[in-house]
Amino acid sequence: MKTILSAILMVVFSFGFHAQNRLENAKKTAAENKELILLNFSGSDWCIPCIKLHKNIIETEDFKKLESDGVLVYINADFPRNKKNQLSADLKKENASLADQYNPKGIFPYTILMNADGKILKSWEGLPSENALAFTEEIKEIRENQKP
Repeated sequence: MKTILSAILMVVFSFGFHAQNRLENAKKTAAENKELILLNFSGSDWCIPCIKLHKNIIETEDFKKLESDGVLVYINADFPRNKKNQLSADLKKENASLADQYNPKGIFPYTILMNADGKILKSWEGLPSENALAFTEEIKEIRENQKP
């Protein structure tokens, strides 16, 4: 009986330790690869500016190239309202924690560019006025101006 209980506890605790959140993973990756982190708070199924941001910037080739070229790590903290779009309990909890730390006013969309240490370099409240190319060029310029 003790063996079974010990095994169950080991499994439970291994999930707890393994479930490192996306921001911590992003910080580690960004530090290793000298990348920036872009954290976006969105309401993917109810916030019209959020939907436009994703369609006109995040889903474009210009933006995707930032990820593939090792310029940034992208995290989307989504807060959908429709039942069919609900996230897992763990992801909801993690997104709420990110919001508590970085978006306490509950602004949507809200986008933060930070370095690997979590220092905020720039933030955008609402839909950025730039198009995808200008948005990505600004991120590249901020990265180039970072100390090595």
